[in-house]
Amino acid sequence: MEFPELETKRLRLVKITYDYTKELYDILSRKEVMKYYGMDRISNYEEAAQVIESYRKNFANQRGIRWGIVIKDSNVFVGTIGLSNLLQKKAEVGFELHPDYWRKGYISEAFRVILRYSFEELDLFRLGAVTFPENTASIFLLEKFDFEKEGCLRGYFYQNKTSYDALIFSVIYPEWKGSI
Repeated sequence: MEFPELETKRLRLVKITYDYTKELYDILSRKEVMKYYGMDRISNYEEAAQVIESYRKNFANQRGIRWGIVIKDSNVFVGTIGLSNLLQKKAEVGFELHPDYWRKGYISEAFRVILRYSFEELDLFRLGAVTFPENTASIFLLEKFDFEKEGCLRGYFYQNKTSYDALIFSVIYPEWKGSI
C-alpha cells in the first residue's frame, strides 16, 4: 500500500521521513508537549530517528499510519497525527503539535480529515483515543468530534517513573456519520 498523503485547506499530511528528524526531536523533547503524552521525552536525534522508524514499521505491517503535519504556506513541519493499533476495523488516534502552533486550529483541521479517511477510505467502524484526565484541550477536541467518554483506565500510562490513569474515548461510524 502506498502511503496516503492527505490535504486540508492549510495543511499537508505527509509521510514522516528521516528528513524530519530534527523537527520531530524539537517537538518530542519538549516538556509541555510530553506532559500528557504517556511516554518520557526524547533526549537526542537518535531517539527521534527511532520514533520515525517505528512509524515506518507500523505502516509497513499495516498496524498504523502516522502523518507529519506540514503547513502549506510555509512548508513547516509542526506535529504529527495518526492511527495506531489498526486492526479488526478499529484504531486509536493520537497527535502532538509544536507549542508555537497551539490554538490555531491545526489539530482540528487535521483531525477532521483523519476521521473522514478512517471511516470512508479504511472502512473502520471504531476510533478510540486515550488521554490524561487533566488534558482538557484534548478532551475538548475529542468531544467536539463526537467522541464519547467510555471510562477510566487505571494506571494506564507510565511516564517519568510514575503510573497515571487515563480516560478512554471513542466514536463509532454510525455516530460520526450522523454528525457531518
